[in-house]
Amino acid sequence: MKRRNFLTTLSAGGTGILLASPAFARNESKSHAEGFSRLSADMVIVGGGMGACAAALAACRNGLQVIMTEETDWIGGQATQQGVPPDEHRWIETHGAPASYREFRNRIRSYYKRNYPMTEEAKNRENLNPGDGWVSWICHEPVVGLAVLYEMLAPYLSAGKLKILLEYKIRKADTDHDRIRSVEIYNSATGHRIVLLAPYFIDATECGDLLPLSGTEYVTGTESRQQTGELHAPEKPNMSNNQSFTVCFAMEYQAGVNNVIDRPAEYDFWRSYKPVMNPPWPGRLLDLKYPAHDSDQPKDIGFDPTGKSTGKLPNLWTYRRILNKNNFMPGFYGSDITIVNWPQNDFFPGNLIDVSTAEFNQHVESARQLNLSLLYWLQTEAPRPDGGIGWPGLKMRGDVLGTNDGMAKYPYIRESRRIKAVFTVLEEHVGQENRTLVVGEAEGKKAATFIDSVGVGYYTLDLHPSCAGSNGFYMPSLPYQIPLGALLPQRMNNLLPACKNIGTTHITNGCYREHPVEWSIGEAAGMLVAFAMKYGVPPRAVREKENLLKDFQKLICNQGLEISWPA
Repeated sequence: MKRRNFLTTLSAGGTGILLASPAFARNESKSHAEGFSRLSADMVIVGGGMGACAAALAACRNGLQVIMTEETDWIGGQATQQGVPPDEHRWIETHGAPASYREFRNRIRSYYKRNYPMTEEAKNRENLNPGDGWVSWICHEPVVGLAVLYEMLAPYLSAGKLKILLEYKIRKADTDHDRIRSVEIYNSATGHRIVLLAPYFIDATECGDLLPLSGTEYVTGTESRQQTGELHAPEKPNMSNNQSFTVCFAMEYQAGVNNVIDRPAEYDFWRSYKPVMNPPWPGRLLDLKYPAHDSDQPKDIGFDPTGKSTGKLPNLWTYRRILNKNNFMPGFYGSDITIVNWPQNDFFPGNLIDVSTAEFNQHVESARQLNLSLLYWLQTEAPRPDGGIGWPGLKMRGDVLGTNDGMAKYPYIRESRRIKAVFTVLEEHVGQENRTLVVGEAEGKKAATFIDSVGVGYYTLDLHPSCAGSNGFYMPSLPYQIPLGALLPQRMNNLLPACKNIGTTHITNGCYREHPVEWSIGEAAGMLVAFAMKYGVPPRAVREKENLLKDFQKLICNQGLEISWPA
Protein backbone atom coordinates (compact mmCIF):
# COMPACT_ATOMS: atom_id res chain seq x y z
CA MET A 1 0.00 0.00 0.00
CA LYS A 2 1.47 3.34 -1.03
CA ARG A 3 1.70 5.84 1.81
CA ARG A 4 0.58 9.44 1.60
CA ASN A 5 2.23 12.31 3.39
CA PHE A 6 0.39 13.70 6.41
CA LEU A 7 -2.12 10.87 6.39
CA THR A 8 -2.42 8.00 8.78
CA THR A 9 -3.94 4.89 7.28
CA LEU A 10 -6.06 3.01 9.75
CA SER A 11 -7.21 -0.52 9.22
CA ALA A 12 -10.00 -1.90 11.37
CA GLY A 13 -11.43 -5.20 10.28
CA GLY A 14 -10.30 -4.66 6.71
CA THR A 15 -11.92 -1.23 6.37
CA GLY A 16 -9.45 1.49 5.48
CA ILE A 17 -10.03 4.94 6.99
CA LEU A 18 -7.92 7.97 6.09
CA LEU A 19 -7.68 10.69 8.70
CA ALA A 20 -5.83 13.93 8.06
CA SER A 21 -3.31 15.04 10.67
CA PRO A 22 -2.86 18.78 10.03
CA ALA A 23 -0.86 19.50 13.17
CA PHE A 24 1.84 17.14 12.04
CA ALA A 25 1.90 18.48 8.50
CA ARG A 26 3.47 21.67 9.85
CA ASN A 27 6.18 19.64 11.57
CA GLU A 28 7.16 17.34 8.71
CA SER A 29 10.12 18.12 6.52
CA LYS A 30 11.83 16.00 3.91
CA SER A 31 15.49 15.80 3.05
CA HIS A 32 15.74 14.37 -0.45
CA ALA A 33 19.51 14.26 -0.17
CA GLU A 34 19.34 12.21 3.02
CA GLY A 35 16.34 10.14 1.90
CA PHE A 36 14.15 10.40 4.98
CA SER A 37 11.40 12.49 6.56
CA ARG A 38 11.34 14.27 9.92
CA LEU A 39 8.45 14.54 12.32
CA SER A 40 8.28 16.09 15.78
CA ALA A 41 5.83 15.90 18.67
CA ASP A 42 5.68 16.32 22.43
CA MET A 43 5.99 12.57 22.92
CA VAL A 44 6.99 9.66 20.69
CA ILE A 45 5.72 6.19 21.55
CA VAL A 46 7.73 3.40 19.96
CA GLY A 47 5.46 0.35 19.72
CA GLY A 48 1.69 0.13 19.45
CA GLY A 49 0.58 -2.40 22.07
CA MET A 50 -1.84 -2.06 24.99
CA GLY A 51 0.51 0.15 27.01
CA ALA A 52 1.17 2.31 23.96
CA CYS A 53 -2.51 2.91 23.28
CA ALA A 54 -3.12 3.79 26.94
CA ALA A 55 -0.13 6.16 26.96
CA ALA A 56 -1.39 7.86 23.80
CA LEU A 57 -4.89 8.28 25.22
CA ALA A 58 -3.54 9.72 28.47
CA ALA A 59 -1.10 12.13 26.84
CA CYS A 60 -3.58 13.37 24.22
CA ARG A 61 -6.27 13.77 26.87
CA ASN A 62 -3.86 16.07 28.71
CA GLY A 63 -3.09 18.25 25.73
CA LEU A 64 0.04 16.69 24.26
CA GLN A 65 0.80 16.00 20.63
CA VAL A 66 1.80 12.37 20.16
CA ILE A 67 3.35 10.12 17.52
CA MET A 68 2.92 6.36 17.91
CA THR A 69 4.69 3.77 15.77
CA GLU A 70 3.77 0.13 15.21
CA GLU A 71 5.75 -2.45 13.23
CA THR A 72 2.68 -4.42 12.12
CA ASP A 73 -0.48 -3.03 10.55
CA TRP A 74 -2.55 -3.51 13.75
CA ILE A 75 -2.23 -1.60 16.98
CA GLY A 76 -3.28 -3.24 20.24
CA GLY A 77 -0.51 -5.75 20.96
CA GLN A 78 -1.67 -8.70 23.04
CA ALA A 79 -5.37 -8.00 22.53
CA THR A 80 -5.25 -7.77 18.72
CA GLN A 81 -2.14 -8.55 16.66
CA GLN A 82 -1.09 -11.36 19.03
CA GLY A 83 -4.58 -12.82 19.51
CA VAL A 84 -4.41 -13.23 23.28
CA PRO A 85 -7.73 -13.03 25.19
CA PRO A 86 -7.29 -10.83 28.28
CA ASP A 87 -5.63 -12.30 31.34
CA GLU A 88 -7.46 -10.55 34.18
CA HIS A 89 -8.32 -10.86 37.86
CA ARG A 90 -11.65 -11.68 39.44
CA TRP A 91 -12.55 -8.09 40.43
CA ILE A 92 -11.92 -6.52 37.03
CA GLU A 93 -15.57 -5.57 36.40
CA THR A 94 -15.61 -3.08 39.28
CA HIS A 95 -12.07 -2.17 40.31
CA GLY A 96 -8.40 -3.04 40.10
CA ALA A 97 -7.71 -1.31 36.76
CA PRO A 98 -7.97 2.20 35.28
CA ALA A 99 -11.43 3.45 34.36
CA SER A 100 -10.26 3.78 30.75
CA TYR A 101 -9.41 0.06 30.63
CA ARG A 102 -12.86 -0.85 31.88
CA GLU A 103 -14.26 1.55 29.28
CA PHE A 104 -12.31 -0.39 26.64
CA ARG A 105 -13.91 -3.63 27.85
CA ASN A 106 -17.41 -2.15 27.99
CA ARG A 107 -17.03 -0.69 24.51
CA ILE A 108 -16.20 -4.19 23.25
CA ARG A 109 -19.45 -5.47 24.71
CA SER A 110 -21.33 -2.55 23.24
CA TYR A 111 -19.73 -3.14 19.84
CA TYR A 112 -21.05 -6.70 19.75
CA LYS A 113 -24.51 -5.67 20.92
CA ARG A 114 -24.73 -2.87 18.36
CA ASN A 115 -23.32 -4.68 15.35
CA TYR A 116 -23.81 -8.44 15.72
CA PRO A 117 -27.01 -10.53 15.46
CA MET A 118 -26.97 -11.64 19.09
CA THR A 119 -29.64 -13.57 20.91
CA GLU A 120 -31.80 -11.51 23.25
CA GLU A 121 -30.37 -13.36 26.22
CA ALA A 122 -26.78 -12.51 25.21
CA LYS A 123 -27.67 -8.93 24.31
CA ASN A 124 -29.23 -8.39 27.73
CA ARG A 125 -26.29 -9.89 29.58
CA GLU A 126 -24.59 -7.01 31.41
CA ASN A 127 -21.17 -8.64 31.57
CA LEU A 128 -21.28 -10.24 28.16
CA ASN A 129 -18.45 -12.63 27.36
CA PRO A 130 -18.71 -13.09 23.55
CA GLY A 131 -16.73 -16.31 23.52
CA ASP A 132 -17.59 -17.58 26.99
CA GLY A 133 -13.97 -18.68 27.26
CA TRP A 134 -12.93 -19.57 30.78
CA VAL A 135 -9.54 -17.84 30.70
CA SER A 136 -11.19 -14.42 30.90
CA TRP A 137 -14.45 -12.61 31.64
CA ILE A 138 -14.34 -11.08 28.17
CA CYS A 139 -12.97 -13.29 25.40
CA HIS A 140 -13.48 -11.44 22.13
CA GLU A 141 -12.32 -11.34 18.53
CA PRO A 142 -9.06 -9.42 17.99
CA VAL A 143 -10.63 -7.35 15.22
CA VAL A 144 -13.27 -6.03 17.62
CA GLY A 145 -10.56 -4.96 20.05
CA LEU A 146 -8.84 -3.19 17.16
CA ALA A 147 -12.02 -1.38 16.13
CA VAL A 148 -12.69 -0.25 19.72
CA LEU A 149 -9.16 1.07 20.18
CA TYR A 150 -9.61 3.20 17.07
CA GLU A 151 -12.97 4.38 18.39
CA MET A 152 -11.26 5.60 21.54
CA LEU A 153 -8.38 7.23 19.65
CA ALA A 154 -10.50 8.67 16.81
CA PRO A 155 -11.08 12.18 18.28
CA TYR A 156 -7.33 12.71 18.75
CA LEU A 157 -6.52 11.41 15.28
CA SER A 158 -9.17 13.67 13.78
CA ALA A 159 -7.94 16.73 15.71
CA GLY A 160 -4.35 16.12 14.69
CA LYS A 161 -3.17 15.45 18.23
CA LEU A 162 -2.13 11.89 17.40
CA LYS A 163 -0.38 10.34 14.44
CA ILE A 164 -0.04 6.59 14.07
CA LEU A 165 2.70 5.25 11.80
CA LEU A 166 1.86 1.65 10.92
CA GLU A 167 4.40 -0.88 9.66
CA TYR A 168 7.34 1.15 10.93
CA LYS A 169 10.03 -0.45 13.09
CA ILE A 170 12.67 1.32 15.15
CA ARG A 171 16.12 1.33 13.57
CA LYS A 172 18.33 3.51 15.76
CA ALA A 173 18.35 6.23 18.39
CA ASP A 174 20.41 9.41 18.66
CA THR A 175 21.33 10.23 22.25
CA ASP A 176 23.09 13.03 24.10
CA HIS A 177 24.43 11.76 27.42
CA ASP A 178 21.31 10.95 29.47
CA ARG A 179 18.71 11.98 26.90
CA ILE A 180 17.35 10.70 23.62
CA ARG A 181 17.31 13.40 20.96
CA SER A 182 15.61 11.44 18.18
CA VAL A 183 14.83 7.97 16.91
CA GLU A 184 14.81 6.68 13.36
CA ILE A 185 12.14 4.26 12.16
CA TYR A 186 11.81 2.49 8.83
CA ASN A 187 9.18 0.75 6.76
CA SER A 188 10.34 -2.78 6.05
CA ALA A 189 8.34 -2.99 2.82
CA THR A 190 9.28 0.35 1.24
CA GLY A 191 12.50 1.19 3.05
CA HIS A 192 11.17 4.66 3.84
CA ARG A 193 12.79 6.18 6.93
CA ILE A 194 11.45 8.80 9.32
CA VAL A 195 13.36 10.61 12.04
CA LEU A 196 11.16 11.37 15.06
CA LEU A 197 12.07 14.17 17.47
CA ALA A 198 10.46 14.84 20.85
CA PRO A 199 11.25 15.93 24.40
CA TYR A 200 10.06 12.50 25.64
CA PHE A 201 10.13 8.94 24.33
CA ILE A 202 8.11 5.93 25.46
CA ASP A 203 9.31 2.37 24.86
CA ALA A 204 6.18 0.27 24.34
CA THR A 205 7.76 -2.39 22.14
CA GLU A 206 7.20 -6.04 22.94
CA CYS A 207 10.92 -6.73 23.49
CA GLY A 208 12.09 -3.37 24.86
CA ASP A 209 13.79 -2.56 21.55
CA LEU A 210 14.50 1.08 22.35
CA LEU A 211 16.60 0.21 25.40
CA PRO A 212 19.73 -1.16 23.69
CA LEU A 213 19.48 1.32 20.82
CA SER A 214 19.50 4.24 23.25
CA GLY A 215 22.13 2.77 25.57
CA THR A 216 19.61 2.54 28.40
CA GLU A 217 20.73 0.07 31.05
CA TYR A 218 18.56 -3.05 31.21
CA VAL A 219 18.43 -6.64 32.42
CA THR A 220 17.16 -9.83 30.80
CA GLY A 221 16.49 -13.37 31.90
CA THR A 222 16.84 -14.78 35.39
CA GLU A 223 18.49 -13.08 38.34
CA SER A 224 20.14 -15.21 41.02
CA ARG A 225 18.96 -15.51 44.60
CA GLN A 226 22.12 -13.70 45.69
CA GLN A 227 21.22 -10.73 43.46
CA THR A 228 17.58 -10.33 44.49
CA GLY A 229 17.06 -12.38 47.65
CA GLU A 230 13.92 -13.86 46.08
CA LEU A 231 12.69 -17.15 47.49
CA HIS A 232 12.25 -18.85 44.11
CA ALA A 233 15.23 -17.34 42.29
CA PRO A 234 17.85 -19.87 41.15
CA GLU A 235 21.36 -20.09 42.59
CA LYS A 236 22.94 -18.85 39.37
CA PRO A 237 21.78 -16.03 37.05
CA ASN A 238 21.11 -16.65 33.36
CA MET A 239 20.52 -13.63 31.15
CA SER A 240 19.23 -15.85 28.33
CA ASN A 241 16.69 -17.68 30.45
CA ASN A 242 13.53 -16.01 29.16
CA GLN A 243 10.01 -17.39 29.19
CA SER A 244 8.79 -19.19 26.08
CA PHE A 245 6.86 -17.25 23.47
CA THR A 246 3.81 -18.35 21.51
CA VAL A 247 2.53 -17.70 18.02
CA CYS A 248 -1.21 -17.97 18.58
CA PHE A 249 -3.65 -19.17 15.93
CA ALA A 250 -7.42 -19.20 15.49
CA MET A 251 -9.52 -22.15 14.40
CA GLU A 252 -13.08 -23.36 13.93
CA TYR A 253 -14.63 -26.80 13.58
CA GLN A 254 -16.70 -27.92 10.58
CA ALA A 255 -18.39 -31.19 11.43
CA GLY A 256 -18.38 -33.72 8.59
CA VAL A 257 -15.84 -31.78 6.52
CA ASN A 258 -12.31 -33.01 5.82
CA ASN A 259 -10.03 -30.03 6.36
CA VAL A 260 -6.90 -32.06 7.05
CA ILE A 261 -3.83 -30.13 5.91
CA ASP A 262 -0.84 -31.67 4.15
CA ARG A 263 1.51 -33.41 6.54
CA PRO A 264 3.80 -30.60 7.78
CA ALA A 265 7.48 -30.84 6.86
CA GLU A 266 8.55 -30.85 10.53
CA TYR A 267 5.76 -33.08 11.82
CA ASP A 268 7.96 -36.06 12.65
CA PHE A 269 10.21 -33.83 14.75
CA TRP A 270 7.41 -32.17 16.72
CA ARG A 271 5.37 -35.37 17.07
CA SER A 272 8.23 -37.02 18.95
CA TYR A 273 9.54 -33.87 20.66
CA LYS A 274 9.99 -34.24 24.42
CA PRO A 275 10.88 -30.96 26.16
CA VAL A 276 13.94 -31.25 28.38
CA MET A 277 12.91 -29.34 31.48
CA ASN A 278 13.65 -29.07 35.16
CA PRO A 279 11.37 -30.18 36.77
CA PRO A 280 10.68 -32.74 34.00
CA TRP A 281 8.01 -32.24 31.35
CA PRO A 282 5.50 -35.14 31.32
CA GLY A 283 6.20 -36.92 28.05
CA ARG A 284 5.71 -35.48 24.58
CA LEU A 285 4.73 -31.89 23.81
CA LEU A 286 1.93 -32.96 21.44
CA ASP A 287 -0.28 -34.65 23.98
CA LEU A 288 -3.33 -33.83 26.08
CA LYS A 289 -1.26 -33.60 29.24
CA TYR A 290 0.47 -30.69 30.90
CA PRO A 291 2.73 -30.17 33.92
CA ALA A 292 0.81 -29.68 37.13
CA HIS A 293 1.65 -26.63 39.22
CA ASP A 294 0.79 -28.28 42.51
CA SER A 295 1.94 -31.87 41.97
CA ASP A 296 4.75 -33.98 40.52
CA GLN A 297 2.17 -35.83 38.43
CA PRO A 298 0.99 -34.48 35.05
CA LYS A 299 -2.61 -33.48 34.55
CA ASP A 300 -4.86 -34.66 31.76
CA ILE A 301 -6.92 -32.21 29.77
CA GLY A 302 -9.81 -32.77 27.40
CA PHE A 303 -10.48 -31.54 23.89
CA ASP A 304 -13.80 -31.62 22.05
CA PRO A 305 -14.74 -28.88 19.54
CA THR A 306 -18.35 -30.09 19.22
CA GLY A 307 -19.35 -28.56 22.53
CA LYS A 308 -20.06 -31.90 24.19
CA SER A 309 -18.86 -32.59 27.70
CA THR A 310 -15.31 -33.76 28.35
CA GLY A 311 -16.36 -35.10 31.72
CA LYS A 312 -14.28 -34.01 34.65
CA LEU A 313 -11.50 -32.78 32.38
CA PRO A 314 -11.36 -29.09 31.35
CA ASN A 315 -11.96 -28.61 27.62
CA LEU A 316 -9.14 -26.86 25.74
CA TRP A 317 -11.61 -25.87 23.02
CA THR A 318 -13.48 -23.53 25.36
CA TYR A 319 -10.37 -22.33 27.24
CA ARG A 320 -9.65 -19.37 24.96
CA ARG A 321 -12.82 -19.48 22.89
CA ILE A 322 -13.42 -15.97 21.51
CA LEU A 323 -16.79 -16.59 19.86
CA ASN A 324 -19.52 -18.87 21.17
CA LYS A 325 -21.95 -19.48 18.31
CA ASN A 326 -24.77 -19.91 20.81
CA ASN A 327 -24.56 -16.22 21.74
CA PHE A 328 -25.73 -15.33 18.22
CA MET A 329 -28.87 -15.96 16.22
CA PRO A 330 -29.33 -19.64 15.32
CA GLY A 331 -27.51 -20.58 12.12
CA PHE A 332 -25.52 -17.33 11.83
CA TYR A 333 -22.29 -19.06 12.84
CA GLY A 334 -21.57 -22.62 11.84
CA SER A 335 -18.92 -23.00 14.52
CA ASP A 336 -17.37 -21.46 17.57
CA ILE A 337 -13.99 -19.80 17.10
CA THR A 338 -11.17 -20.46 19.54
CA ILE A 339 -7.62 -19.25 20.00
CA VAL A 340 -4.82 -21.77 20.42
CA ASN A 341 -2.45 -20.42 23.06
CA TRP A 342 -1.76 -23.59 24.96
CA PRO A 343 1.21 -25.34 26.60
CA GLN A 344 1.39 -27.43 23.41
CA ASN A 345 2.38 -24.46 21.24
CA ASP A 346 4.60 -22.58 23.65
CA PHE A 347 7.96 -22.41 21.86
CA PHE A 348 10.86 -23.45 24.09
CA PRO A 349 13.84 -24.11 21.77
CA GLY A 350 14.66 -20.49 20.95
CA ASN A 351 15.14 -17.09 22.58
CA LEU A 352 13.90 -13.83 21.03
CA ILE A 353 15.68 -11.34 23.28
CA ASP A 354 19.08 -9.89 22.28
CA VAL A 355 19.41 -12.05 19.18
CA SER A 356 19.95 -11.07 15.54
CA THR A 357 16.99 -10.31 13.29
CA ALA A 358 17.73 -13.48 11.34
CA GLU A 359 17.66 -15.61 14.49
CA PHE A 360 14.49 -13.90 15.71
CA ASN A 361 12.74 -14.63 12.42
CA GLN A 362 14.04 -18.20 12.36
CA HIS A 363 12.59 -18.95 15.80
CA VAL A 364 9.24 -17.38 14.89
CA GLU A 365 9.10 -19.48 11.72
CA SER A 366 9.88 -22.60 13.75
CA ALA A 367 7.02 -21.69 16.09
CA ARG A 368 4.74 -21.49 13.06
CA GLN A 369 5.86 -24.96 12.02
CA LEU A 370 5.04 -26.17 15.54
CA ASN A 371 1.54 -24.73 15.09
CA LEU A 372 1.04 -26.60 11.82
CA SER A 373 2.19 -29.81 13.46
CA LEU A 374 -0.15 -29.26 16.41
CA LEU A 375 -3.08 -28.63 14.07
CA TYR A 376 -2.28 -31.73 12.02
CA TRP A 377 -1.99 -33.81 15.22
CA LEU A 378 -5.37 -32.50 16.40
CA GLN A 379 -6.90 -33.34 13.01
CA THR A 380 -5.44 -36.83 12.73
CA GLU A 381 -4.20 -38.26 16.04
CA ALA A 382 -5.66 -36.44 19.06
CA PRO A 383 -7.69 -38.79 21.28
CA ARG A 384 -11.43 -38.08 21.34
CA PRO A 385 -13.72 -38.55 24.35
CA ASP A 386 -15.68 -41.17 22.36
CA GLY A 387 -12.57 -43.32 21.95
CA GLY A 388 -11.82 -42.31 18.38
CA ILE A 389 -8.90 -40.27 17.12
CA GLY A 390 -8.61 -36.96 15.29
CA TRP A 391 -10.87 -34.08 14.39
CA PRO A 392 -10.55 -33.64 10.59
CA GLY A 393 -13.08 -30.79 10.59
CA LEU A 394 -10.71 -28.39 12.37
CA LYS A 395 -9.70 -25.42 10.25
CA MET A 396 -7.49 -22.40 10.79
CA ARG A 397 -9.26 -19.04 10.53
CA GLY A 398 -6.70 -16.57 9.21
CA ASP A 399 -9.27 -13.83 8.69
CA VAL A 400 -9.88 -13.73 12.45
CA LEU A 401 -6.28 -12.60 12.98
CA GLY A 402 -5.91 -10.59 9.78
CA THR A 403 -3.48 -13.03 8.16
CA ASN A 404 -3.48 -15.54 5.32
CA ASP A 405 -1.98 -18.44 7.26
CA GLY A 406 -4.32 -18.34 10.26
CA MET A 407 -1.64 -17.33 12.72
CA ALA A 408 -1.17 -14.12 14.67
CA LYS A 409 0.64 -11.19 13.09
CA TYR A 410 3.20 -11.12 15.88
CA PRO A 411 4.35 -13.57 18.54
CA TYR A 412 3.04 -13.29 22.07
CA ILE A 413 6.24 -12.43 23.95
CA ARG A 414 5.93 -12.89 27.70
CA GLU A 415 9.27 -11.50 28.79
CA SER A 416 11.01 -8.35 27.58
CA ARG A 417 14.17 -6.48 28.29
CA ARG A 418 13.57 -4.71 31.61
CA ILE A 419 14.97 -1.33 32.56
CA LYS A 420 17.41 -1.02 35.42
CA ALA A 421 14.99 1.04 37.42
CA VAL A 422 15.15 3.43 40.34
CA PHE A 423 13.10 0.77 42.16
CA THR A 424 12.72 -2.90 41.25
CA VAL A 425 9.69 -4.95 42.30
CA LEU A 426 10.80 -8.19 43.97
CA GLU A 427 9.02 -11.39 44.87
CA GLU A 428 9.05 -10.31 48.54
CA HIS A 429 6.80 -7.35 47.59
CA VAL A 430 4.05 -9.32 45.83
CA GLY A 431 4.57 -13.09 46.28
CA GLN A 432 2.40 -14.54 49.01
CA GLU A 433 4.87 -17.16 50.24
CA ASN A 434 7.98 -14.97 49.99
CA ARG A 435 6.22 -12.00 51.57
CA THR A 436 5.05 -14.08 54.55
CA LEU A 437 8.63 -15.16 55.21
CA VAL A 438 9.89 -11.56 55.04
CA VAL A 439 7.26 -9.66 57.06
CA GLY A 440 5.44 -12.38 58.97
CA GLU A 441 2.12 -14.18 58.74
CA ALA A 442 -0.11 -11.21 59.62
CA GLU A 443 1.46 -8.63 57.29
CA GLY A 444 2.06 -11.24 54.62
CA LYS A 445 -1.62 -11.26 53.75
CA LYS A 446 -1.24 -8.10 51.70
CA ALA A 447 1.31 -6.88 49.19
CA ALA A 448 3.89 -4.22 49.99
CA THR A 449 2.59 -0.66 50.15
CA PHE A 450 4.36 1.74 47.79
CA ILE A 451 4.09 5.40 48.72
CA ASP A 452 4.75 6.29 45.07
CA SER A 453 2.00 4.03 43.67
CA VAL A 454 0.65 5.01 40.25
CA GLY A 455 -1.56 1.98 39.61
CA VAL A 456 -2.71 -1.42 40.79
CA GLY A 457 -2.93 -4.90 39.39
CA TYR A 458 -3.31 -8.53 40.24
CA TYR A 459 -2.34 -11.79 38.64
CA THR A 460 -0.69 -14.96 39.86
CA LEU A 461 3.08 -15.25 39.54
CA ASP A 462 2.73 -17.17 36.29
CA LEU A 463 5.99 -18.13 34.57
CA HIS A 464 5.87 -20.33 31.50
CA PRO A 465 8.65 -22.81 30.71
CA SER A 466 11.77 -21.06 29.48
CA CYS A 467 14.06 -21.32 26.51
CA ALA A 468 16.86 -22.43 28.88
CA GLY A 469 15.07 -25.49 30.21
CA SER A 470 13.39 -24.12 33.34
CA ASN A 471 9.91 -25.54 33.67
CA GLY A 472 7.23 -23.03 34.56
CA PHE A 473 5.71 -22.35 37.93
CA TYR A 474 2.49 -20.82 39.11
CA MET A 475 2.48 -19.28 42.58
CA PRO A 476 -0.01 -17.22 44.56
CA SER A 477 0.58 -13.48 44.62
CA LEU A 478 -1.31 -10.66 46.35
CA PRO A 479 -3.22 -7.68 44.88
CA TYR A 480 -0.38 -5.22 44.33
CA GLN A 481 0.50 -1.66 43.43
CA ILE A 482 2.63 -0.31 40.58
CA PRO A 483 5.40 1.89 42.02
CA LEU A 484 6.45 4.96 40.07
CA GLY A 485 10.07 4.06 40.77
CA ALA A 486 9.69 0.97 38.56
CA LEU A 487 8.88 3.26 35.61
CA LEU A 488 12.02 5.39 36.02
CA PRO A 489 15.33 4.35 34.46
CA GLN A 490 18.30 4.85 36.75
CA ARG A 491 20.07 7.19 34.33
CA MET A 492 18.06 8.17 31.25
CA ASN A 493 15.95 11.28 31.82
CA ASN A 494 13.46 11.35 28.95
CA LEU A 495 12.73 7.68 28.34
CA LEU A 496 9.90 5.78 30.06
CA PRO A 497 8.70 2.18 29.73
CA ALA A 498 5.04 1.45 29.04
CA CYS A 499 4.58 -2.30 29.27
CA LYS A 500 6.41 -5.36 30.60
CA ASN A 501 9.78 -3.55 30.34
CA ILE A 502 9.45 -1.85 33.75
CA GLY A 503 11.64 -2.54 36.76
CA THR A 504 10.61 -6.07 37.67
CA THR A 505 12.57 -9.30 38.00
CA HIS A 506 12.19 -12.47 35.97
CA ILE A 507 9.84 -13.71 38.69
CA THR A 508 7.70 -10.60 39.25
CA ASN A 509 7.42 -10.07 35.50
CA GLY A 510 5.06 -13.05 35.74
CA CYS A 511 2.34 -10.91 37.36
CA TYR A 512 3.10 -7.49 35.80
CA ARG A 513 2.80 -8.48 32.13
CA GLU A 514 -0.96 -8.92 31.68
CA HIS A 515 -3.38 -6.76 29.67
CA PRO A 516 -4.84 -4.48 32.38
CA VAL A 517 -1.48 -4.00 34.12
CA GLU A 518 0.24 -3.10 30.86
CA TRP A 519 -2.58 -0.63 30.17
CA SER A 520 -2.19 0.87 33.65
CA ILE A 521 1.58 1.24 33.21
CA GLY A 522 1.12 2.93 29.83
CA GLU A 523 -1.52 5.34 31.10
CA ALA A 524 0.65 6.33 34.06
CA ALA A 525 3.64 6.89 31.76
CA GLY A 526 1.63 9.08 29.38
CA MET A 527 0.29 11.20 32.22
CA LEU A 528 3.74 11.45 33.81
CA VAL A 529 5.09 13.04 30.63
CA ALA A 530 2.19 15.50 30.53
CA PHE A 531 2.69 16.38 34.20
CA ALA A 532 6.47 16.77 33.86
CA MET A 533 6.11 19.03 30.83
CA LYS A 534 3.44 21.16 32.50
CA TYR A 535 5.58 21.84 35.57
CA GLY A 536 8.93 21.87 33.81
CA VAL A 537 10.46 19.12 35.95
CA PRO A 538 12.10 15.80 35.04
CA PRO A 539 9.99 12.68 35.73
CA ARG A 540 12.40 11.58 38.45
CA ALA A 541 11.66 14.74 40.43
CA VAL A 542 7.97 13.82 40.60
CA ARG A 543 8.91 10.84 42.74
CA GLU A 544 11.61 12.63 44.75
CA LYS A 545 9.56 15.67 45.79
CA GLU A 546 6.65 14.92 48.09
CA ASN A 547 4.46 17.82 46.94
CA LEU A 548 4.90 16.89 43.26
CA LEU A 549 4.19 13.23 43.95
CA LYS A 550 0.98 14.05 45.81
CA ASP A 551 -0.15 16.41 43.05
CA PHE A 552 0.59 13.79 40.40
CA GLN A 553 -1.25 11.06 42.27
CA LYS A 554 -4.23 13.37 42.73
CA LEU A 555 -4.22 14.11 39.01
CA ILE A 556 -4.15 10.49 37.92
CA CYS A 557 -6.81 9.48 40.45
CA ASN A 558 -9.06 12.27 39.17
CA GLN A 559 -8.68 10.80 35.69
CA GLY A 560 -9.64 7.27 36.68
CA LEU A 561 -6.42 5.53 37.71
CA GLU A 562 -6.47 3.55 40.92
CA ILE A 563 -3.40 3.62 43.16
CA SER A 564 -4.55 1.40 46.03
CA TRP A 565 -6.81 -1.57 46.67
CA PRO A 566 -9.86 -1.40 48.94
CA ALA A 567 -9.08 -2.46 52.49
